[in-house]
Amino acid sequence: MPKSILVMHGAGMNMRGLAQVDVFGPMTLPEYDTAITGFASQAGVEVEIYHSNIEGEIINKLYDANTAGIDGAIFNPAGFTTGYPALCAAIVQVSFPVYELHMTNPAVRGRISDIGRVSKGVVSGFGIDGYRLALDGLLRQ
Repeated sequence: MPKSILVMHGAGMNMRGLAQVDVFGPMTLPEYDTAITGFASQAGVEVEIYHSNIEGEIINKLYDANTAGIDGAIFNPAGFTTGYPALCAAIVQVSFPVYELHMTNPAVRGRISDIGRVSKGVVSGFGIDGYRLALDGLLRQ
């Protein structure tokens, strides 16, 4: 049976390709999702992709995934990278590994991720290929 992976996009990801193109590149969120779906298909993995700009909805999605028995999650927190203790607590409480993912390296911009401190692993700075790397990491769990 293929593994089931939840991919979550955090606050502001809907603006990818529309704002801060000089930092994050021209890809839009739907283009991210197409690439992620392709990576998952190649790996024989079922993937559910979810986006919200609302912290509580992301937390609820994590808890729902935990109840559903998901095997792992890849989370690009974007605007939720720092200052969200309830979100960090939710990541600690779920029974599956969560990998934090960033297209760029937030440390270059002076941000040390709170999400990374509670995640099983962190992938940053590899662009869209970071999702493939995070997926590969989850499959090796």
